[in-house]
Amino acid sequence: MTGAGLGAAAITLGPVLLWYDRDYLGLTLHELHAANHQLVHFLQHDRITMAGTMVAIGALYTGLAVGGIRRGRPWAREAYLLSGAIGFPTLFYFLVTGFVEPLHTATAVVLFPMFVAAVRRTPHSPRWRVAPEGPERERRRALVGQLLLIVTGAGLFVGGAVISVVGLTGVFVPTDLAFLGTGTGTLEAVSPRLVPFIAHDRAGFGGALMSAAVAISLLSAWGWRRGESWVFWTLAAAAAAGFLPAVVVHGAIHYTDFVHLAPVHFGIATTTTGLLLARPYLCAEGPAGPPARPAHPAR
Repeated sequence: MTGAGLGAAAITLGPVLLWYDRDYLGLTLHELHAANHQLVHFLQHDRITMAGTMVAIGALYTGLAVGGIRRGRPWAREAYLLSGAIGFPTLFYFLVTGFVEPLHTATAVVLFPMFVAAVRRTPHSPRWRVAPEGPERERRRALVGQLLLIVTGAGLFVGGAVISVVGLTGVFVPTDLAFLGTGTGTLEAVSPRLVPFIAHDRAGFGGALMSAAVAISLLSAWGWRRGESWVFWTLAAAAAAGFLPAVVVHGAIHYTDFVHLAPVHFGIATTTTGLLLARPYLCAEGPAGPPARPAHPAR
């Protein structure tokens, strides 16, 4: 998933459109730019945010696999399963948008068997260590941080659902059309396939965002234990991969509408605050004793 996201970013920063994109649209990149000087930038902004979300999902899945599933955490497998169960079916958004992207489809075909192989068996025997109780103040601050991360995940899920609905229906929000300086009818006149093409990118981003949100919320809800530094670094890596490209690309193309970017800045604030509050707790050093063996396989 991380590799696919980096590949998508490389394409977006390079040719932007692949041959099958041009064939579907019946337009070249130069023709799109001639039709509307902001249009290519708009496509790049959609695709870079999607690529960042894919890398974030890759970071979350890597953390769940290495820090959770391989150490015998049943909840890590469940978080991975539920996130994938949200993400993979969004491939079928093409039934509404009408655009089947070959690279997107090929990536899903390659990744889905890996996903199934990862969740089909129960985790290994428990191999984690229980850290001693720390200061009460540290624990309380960590609980506030946990709440902030869960709220962030829930907010991202709602945002992803809204983006999916918009992508599958109206496609654009008012700030998009203000940035483009045009209306949907004018874009349809450029090419009858242009709006469905944009809808594919937008709805797909919404689906990926929901998948990442589920992993963030469940990892924060179920993995919040003293000394589990992998939880901190997994969430930090996912946040960097998801938020930074979104902020940078919006600034680069001068799409800086306050209302449009408010959810991004709010997510950055809650995530950063939550991780800073929880860092002493999550990154506390554990004991050197033998691995813990709980009496039951609960979380």
